[in-house]
Amino acid sequence: MKLRTLMRRYARVNDKVTILLLRRIQSLDVEQGVTVRGWPEIDSHPQGKISIGQDVVLCSRTSDTALGVTRPVVLRTLLPGAQIHVGRNAGLSGTVVCAAISVSIGDNSLIGSEVIIADTDFHPIHHPNERRRAAIPLPLESHRVVIGENVFIGARSIILKGTIIGDGSVVGAGSVVKGKFPANSIIAGNPARSIGVVEASE
Repeated sequence: MKLRTLMRRYARVNDKVTILLLRRIQSLDVEQGVTVRGWPEIDSHPQGKISIGQDVVLCSRTSDTALGVTRPVVLRTLLPGAQIHVGRNAGLSGTVVCAAISVSIGDNSLIGSEVIIADTDFHPIHHPNERRRAAIPLPLESHRVVIGENVFIGARSIILKGTIIGDGSVVGAGSVVKGKFPANSIIAGNPARSIGVVEASE
């Protein structure tokens, strides 16, 4: 038996063990059919909540995605009450999601290699002398990030706090996105703007 075949079988066994271990995390809700490829970094505040919907794929192994990844999927809630929701049949590859209040990813959405999604700036904007050791700024309701259903976010894009992306939209690779975008938008650039409309299927 070829070494590559043995390595793949070993990886699949490890992935199944990973799912069993993830189900033991108290603040994590993992539905049936979730697939992990490689070990994701999932870290929930004791009073936070992370939910991963049915048939989601979390890819943290570079051999399992065309572009490869240089880091695992990271799902992290930072403050009490913070929530991350990944809708059913979504796919994340080396994606970082950090929530101080709420990040929601809709059903059937594809999050490309090494996208960053965060609803916080992590450090205060003002008072630079205090910035390094300051606590994470308290979030506002307006900081919530909502990514609709059937959204495709291209590799290495950054989705900033307060962003709402409507169903069916596409974000071009490397975009820095902040704002509200209606359904079926084509979004690209830094800063990102709407550059077109996704055509409906026949």
